[in-house]
Amino acid sequence: MLSLVSKEIEYYVQKNTTQLPNYLLDLIEETYKSCNSPQMISGQIEGNLLKFIVWTTNAKKVLDIGTFTGFSAQMMASALPDDGKVITCETNTKHAQIAKKYFDKSPHGHKIQLILGPAINTIKKLSEYFDVIFIDADKSSYKNYYDAALNLISDRGLIVIDNVLWGGKVLNPIDKTDHNINNFNSYVANDNRVEQVILPIRDGVMLVKKSTNIT
Repeated sequence: MLSLVSKEIEYYVQKNTTQLPNYLLDLIEETYKSCNSPQMISGQIEGNLLKFIVWTTNAKKVLDIGTFTGFSAQMMASALPDDGKVITCETNTKHAQIAKKYFDKSPHGHKIQLILGPAINTIKKLSEYFDVIFIDADKSSYKNYYDAALNLISDRGLIVIDNVLWGGKVLNPIDKTDHNINNFNSYVANDNRVEQVILPIRDGVMLVKKSTNIT
């Protein structure tokens, strides 16, 4: 993954960002010990960003497309009111088991509903609106997730999309995934239904809202 800042700055930011509770530190440790590609976990900085987004939007309903081991779902759930909910989608049984183990350790776990199976199938069955939708799943399906998310996001909601800088490979796409991410970014940039900004945080985070400029 491309380092957008020096290790010293990264450490400084981590040191001066709200620290994680012990059960989430344990989740990160178990993820790194037992999962392939553990770097997929959102981590302290992006996790707190997600928490702030949920809080600032006064969200009550969140859709998390791509659970992995449940870190992002946990961070977003922690900013919801007690009657709020996160629906999170995962295909990998092992990842889902780890996620559920730590949902049970969390005071916010009761707000999270994990649905096992292809996310696009789950999304097609949903009819409610969400205040925040976080997309962080298989990159080849980003366009499909995004188009589906636009039908489910509330008028003042935010769609948050991870990994849109893809380790810097969007600057010189080579393999299929590089091109998928680059083409996806261009697709959103040219979509007059929305307004968007890419934040150079971690591996690139895109924020998308419905456009107020459509005539």
